[in-house]
Amino acid sequence: MTDESATEEVAWETTATGIDYACPGFDVRRDEVRFPDGTDAEYHYVDEPPAVVILPFTPDGDAVVIEEWRQAVGRVNRGLPAGGMEPEDAGGGSGDAPSLADLRAAAARELAEETGYEAEAFEHLITVEPSNGIANSVHHHFVATGCEPTAEQDLDHNESIRVRTADYDDLLAAVVDGDCRDGRTALAVTQYELTRR
Repeated sequence: MTDESATEEVAWETTATGIDYACPGFDVRRDEVRFPDGTDAEYHYVDEPPAVVILPFTPDGDAVVIEEWRQAVGRVNRGLPAGGMEPEDAGGGSGDAPSLADLRAAAARELAEETGYEAEAFEHLITVEPSNGIANSVHHHFVATGCEPTAEQDLDHNESIRVRTADYDDLLAAVVDGDCRDGRTALAVTQYELTRR
């Protein structure tokens, strides 16, 4: 069986689509779908722009981390700077896939805005769909090196963030031990550890 025929065997057909709820940062989209057996239903999911996640290193090899209040879980979350591409980012909301240069620019902007740090270089680490059962999110992870606090932090009105540096091995241990529960951070650190270190 070819890949194409295997896909046709399980693929859903989208017959209509619309936004049921819109808020800053994401929408809730409703698709009218037809299943392979011919039956019809509605499917709702979170619709949001692509995002960048940055694993930033200082010249001394420490990781730049943030501590941010996360209302959905009701606690301060220790993790990495990250954020959605914005309309002014090329490909950041047009429906077109962003280029690697666009993603690097967004990563540089997010790093500076959330932490006040700027990097000498960005290297693409991995691209993932972190929750494709309930969202169309695509997260592009980058490693940033040579990071120095040379920019002004510029937080959004709904961001409460403290910036810290952490020994990378301590951050890795926190991920391995389950003390760092942020999924984007856990993925970036383990991917870095397995493929770059």
